Amino acid sequence: MNQELRKVSLRSQAVFLSEKELVIEDSALLNETTAVLVANAAKLGFGFSEELLRALNKVSPSTKLDVLEVLKETVGVKKNWVPLVKGWDTPTGESVIDHIITFVANALGSKKGARLSCGHLIPNGTFPLERYNGCPFCGTPFKLGEIETYGQGGKLKVLSCWKEADVEKLFTDLLQSKTPIDATQVDSLKVLLKYFPVPKKAQIGMKETLMLVVDSLIDQDRSTECSTSFSSPHDILRYLWFKHTGFLQVVEPKTIVNRIARNHQHRYQPANESIVAKIQSETDLKLKYNRKECRRVAQWLNDLSMDAEKAAEIMHPKRSMWVRFIRALRLAEYSKRKGFENLAQLMDTFYNEAYPVWQGRVNHYRLKADADNTFTLLKQRPGLFARLLFSNMLWFGSEVTLLHFREVLDQLPARLLLTLNMYASNYFEKDSMRSVQPLGSTRKRIASHPLLKLYNDQSLQEMKYSIENLCLEAMQSRWAASCFAKAENQNEVGRPSAIFIDPQLFNIPLSIGDRSETVQDLPSALMGTCFPVQGNKVRLFMQWGEGLKAQHLDMDLSCSVGYSDNTTDYCSYMQLVIPGCKHSGDIRHIPHQVGTAEYIELDVQELADRGARYVSFTCNAYSTGGLSPNLVVGWMGSQFPMKISEKTGVAYDPSCVQHQVRITRGITKGLVFGVLDVKKREVIWLEMPFEGQVVNNLDSKGVKALLAKLDSKLSVGNLLVLKAEAQNLTVVDTADLADEVYNAQWAMNTAAVSQLLLD
Repeated sequence: MNQELRKVSLRSQAVFLSEKELVIEDSALLNETTAVLVANAAKLGFGFSEELLRALNKVSPSTKLDVLEVLKETVGVKKNWVPLVKGWDTPTGESVIDHIITFVANALGSKKGARLSCGHLIPNGTFPLERYNGCPFCGTPFKLGEIETYGQGGKLKVLSCWKEADVEKLFTDLLQSKTPIDATQVDSLKVLLKYFPVPKKAQIGMKETLMLVVDSLIDQDRSTECSTSFSSPHDILRYLWFKHTGFLQVVEPKTIVNRIARNHQHRYQPANESIVAKIQSETDLKLKYNRKECRRVAQWLNDLSMDAEKAAEIMHPKRSMWVRFIRALRLAEYSKRKGFENLAQLMDTFYNEAYPVWQGRVNHYRLKADADNTFTLLKQRPGLFARLLFSNMLWFGSEVTLLHFREVLDQLPARLLLTLNMYASNYFEKDSMRSVQPLGSTRKRIASHPLLKLYNDQSLQEMKYSIENLCLEAMQSRWAASCFAKAENQNEVGRPSAIFIDPQLFNIPLSIGDRSETVQDLPSALMGTCFPVQGNKVRLFMQWGEGLKAQHLDMDLSCSVGYSDNTTDYCSYMQLVIPGCKHSGDIRHIPHQVGTAEYIELDVQELADRGARYVSFTCNAYSTGGLSPNLVVGWMGSQFPMKISEKTGVAYDPSCVQHQVRITRGITKGLVFGVLDVKKREVIWLEMPFEGQVVNNLDSKGVKALLAKLDSKLSVGNLLVLKAEAQNLTVVDTADLADEVYNAQWAMNTAAVSQLLLD
């Protein structure tokens, strides 16, 4: 239990220690085992706060060993980090000619050269075999090795101390989060649900979080308690689909099938497995339930308090999916049983289509340019009104649209208001390209709305400012009202307060709608966070294949360099060396159980001298299928030179790691996991899935569109300033003088941030 909770706490830059583990009397002096732990943790890039140091001094040596093991496991000390080439910072000089000569020699059965254990013959005068850890022709590694250099990083990640109360607070914050939780938080919540009971009166903030809670209750044989959790048929459909596919959102079956089929396409046609993969994925998506599961879902639908006509209308957008579920769950049979009268009425209404379709009526009146009826319908569903606000302003005009929108402003969740505020600037630009990600798909680039051409620049600017001001005024009034209510309850009306805002918070974007699919086992960061480059080198790394048997599994680490003259160059298995970039070699087969690694080293100064503007970090699955599960990618940076082993080529030092993520799903074919802004000398962490076996398939304009979207986000710091103005708080420069302290440690818990800033 404690080991799993320690892994969860490490994501918030802390170490969990239970009260039961504090068995040694307090002492002003560090004992020997604590000093050894501190030294070993420093080699891995971790430091301890004073509170954590005192707590560690009171635990047994075995607990300290457990803490060290968690740190080692997180940074991957026991993984194989040996690349294909020894001392790969010095190019081997291999060329396409070497591969052609080797291919011909093996095809003709030549015997002149060195025969390797993989079976390939390397002709004399081609590859310099003394420089390789494996076969340079087929990319099979032969040698394993350990990390040789530790502690090269210039800055330690200082960890704080967590007790039971801190873990329970994280649990509560995740349950009540008003924004969708990302993959890291989902993984943490799954762990916490195993050890902490869900409060009976817990207010679940998001439907996606509710699915995890319901799943936990069913595992505990408490399915009867779930009926009160579902408010509509869509909630039930969401859970059923999550249980079947693992997606917390309802992704259409055809989207999943088509994406898996595309992932199994291959540039070499004989290796193309797309048709087989499509058939297999269709088979995997078929529904099959036992009697116990059928009755449970029938009872959930029967217990819904919603009117049958309204429930059937909610089911309509996913009608084809519902037809499949109704048959698989035998709902028609259960609707004939005594006690399931509500289910019978719902089935009858749904199958006879005896219900109006709200969206159809909206579209009907909108196409007729009937503003009154359109807005009357939209005001019935404020959330959808907000999502259609921008297009309706262009269709009906901003004045009449905003007049009606103000009537439902108080009914909207804060996350929608802030989303409108952040994205208004991009939407109303005539020549802008917007970055969107449809459910279950990769991120795409779409053109601006065609109706923008009907308006002049001044009108569009007025639309943008009117939305921004309207949303900020609404947020400030909410903050002011909540502050007054809190002070009134505590009999502190009129008492001035001071607030401290850490300068780092102005570089952290507010997380709204960023559903990350990768897990961050090290202290997590929000998409769009900027990491300053220390020194002149940035080293990318990728490790995959741990725990798998030896096999052909070709994952590629690459980077795309964009220059100021709009040209692009690539460093990948096709070009191991380009100006400012060096690749460690292409590995196509993994060794047994321990995995393997690839690296790319970037020389920031050389890239700047050659006019490079951006460098996109990517990883791709060249083999058919998606990226290998548990594949780890990230980058290292140091203000001191980082060594590369001449003996094995290992270039990984956990103390230099700035950020890393772990792949959890198998339907991502390619992923952009960071962008280096050469001029600003900073790396922007982002997550952008894309399709294609190689980095050349990356749409560079799509990356720019995503960067523009992230740049338009409000920072946590700016939002806290607005909150301070609304609540008449005095902003102070030091935390000691403040009543409310907001630092980088607090901002790591995005669920807590949403609790404070969003209603």
